[in-house]
Amino acid sequence: MTEKRYGTVPSSVQATMPGLAFVQGLVAGTQPHNTMARTLGYDIVEAEKGRVLITASPTGDHLNPQGTVHGGFSATLLDASMGLAVQTTLEQGYGSTSLEFKITFIRPVLPDAGLIRAEGIILKSGRRIGYAEGKVTDSQGKLLAHATTSCMILERSTQN
Repeated sequence: MTEKRYGTVPSSVQATMPGLAFVQGLVAGTQPHNTMARTLGYDIVEAEKGRVLITASPTGDHLNPQGTVHGGFSATLLDASMGLAVQTTLEQGYGSTSLEFKITFIRPVLPDAGLIRAEGIILKSGRRIGYAEGKVTDSQGKLLAHATTSCMILERSTQN
């Protein structure tokens, strides 16, 4: 297994690939994960058109003052999985960015939760806007958080 790489793929490089190929490159390790993935310790593990799965194991480093995992941890996993799900539907030369994000926390995430899953699934992807929903579940499949997003679809420049 190769060591995971982290960094930012320039927009001009991303513009040369269909969205699904780019996201599958993140899964395969041919494209580097973003630096937030390193910070939070998450991994992009599955990608198909309209669906992305991210996994992570929360730790004591992710706690809020109440001793549970900070809501921003789940929010980041959801934002990433839903945004990448939208990306998988885009043609070469296009990217997206979050316009709106709504999250509902169902259960607290504890630092000993083990591996949790954030799954983003496309609801609709049009010419200008993509919509997705996401769920964070624990290892027993219990729902921890649910979210929806809308993403603006934009043309990428092939120049930096």
